[in-house]
Amino acid sequence: MARTDHEIPKMSKELCSRLLADLEKAKRPVLYATKCSLDNSRYDAKVGYLTPGPKKVATELNVSSVKKMSRAIFMLEILLMKLETAAVHTKRELYYISKGEIKHNPHLKPLDFADQDESDEIIDFICELLECYREDLNCYANDRGGQTYAQQLIVTETLPDGDKAVIDLSKLGTTPFQPKNRPQNLKLSSKKKIDFCLIVESEGTANTLAANGFTKRNNAILMGAQGVPSNGVRGWCKLIQDQLKVPLYFFGDLDAYTVQNIFRTLKAGSAASLIRNSDFSAPDVKFLGVLPEDIKKYDLNDYPVKENDAQEVRSLKKAQDALKNDPFFHDKRNKGLSQILKWLLANKRRCEQQAYFTVAPRDPTMPEKIIVDKIKRGEYY
Repeated sequence: MARTDHEIPKMSKELCSRLLADLEKAKRPVLYATKCSLDNSRYDAKVGYLTPGPKKVATELNVSSVKKMSRAIFMLEILLMKLETAAVHTKRELYYISKGEIKHNPHLKPLDFADQDESDEIIDFICELLECYREDLNCYANDRGGQTYAQQLIVTETLPDGDKAVIDLSKLGTTPFQPKNRPQNLKLSSKKKIDFCLIVESEGTANTLAANGFTKRNNAILMGAQGVPSNGVRGWCKLIQDQLKVPLYFFGDLDAYTVQNIFRTLKAGSAASLIRNSDFSAPDVKFLGVLPEDIKKYDLNDYPVKENDAQEVRSLKKAQDALKNDPFFHDKRNKGLSQILKWLLANKRRCEQQAYFTVAPRDPTMPEKIIVDKIKRGEYY
């Protein structure tokens, strides 16, 4: 659940007051943060996304933790100042702002960050301490993915000053609508019934389908996820799911990385973001393919996983771990997805979404025909 602008300062003050009270009593302060990892993840199909368990990570003040705790208070002060002035920043900018504070105050030199990874880690630690979203602290990622095409969809955005902007996606020509990673007050409506929303892993392939007339021939929303979905994409899919009540289908590669990292993150969130999955997941989305059975049915070009490709080998190892330890893949309602991972591990082959273009190379609409036919036949998980 997102925190309000009033909750963050109040919780921060309470946290710092506890630290100060312990220090004044010559007692070692301890900070407790939500453990955002797979071994603290719970999955209930009725909820539809991964939620945090009871485990906390305790950081007690000692020689090894003093820098981490001091940096957390230092960065928290910067974030609270930005909240007070309503300023927004990226993690990269906050890294340089912290460097600037240290540059102008030599007494802060011991808190200096060697690189951005160190400051990013502290920002994430603060979020886990306060159980808040990074966006609650006015820290936003760059917009990425979510390019959306539709002939029926109308988006009404209420702006911060109360004005309303109405975007009719059919009037944008070849320019797609793109959701922001920053929170937007959006109301979705349609000029006529929308049959489904298709989310394509490759933004390039989504653009190709749009250019070849996909949304002209189908009463559908077409979106490009651009790999692992950003918060903007995940929130946008949830908005479509909740407000329009249309079926959502994901079309991507048949490989372990796509099933476990990309699709699972879109549908149920991730272990690394347990405190935010409720607002950034779309539990109703279905995996349309590429499916293992599609290879034989459509005579698709697939190829073996390269044993010397460290990334692919790592993905298969993570798939093994997921089948053993991931509560999402343990749930019986996701049995079909678990079977796909088992097939990938057993066969060590993969097939890319673009392989649909090999079926009838002279017909640019063939991938669309296959996708629509699969939806009608219920060939998805």
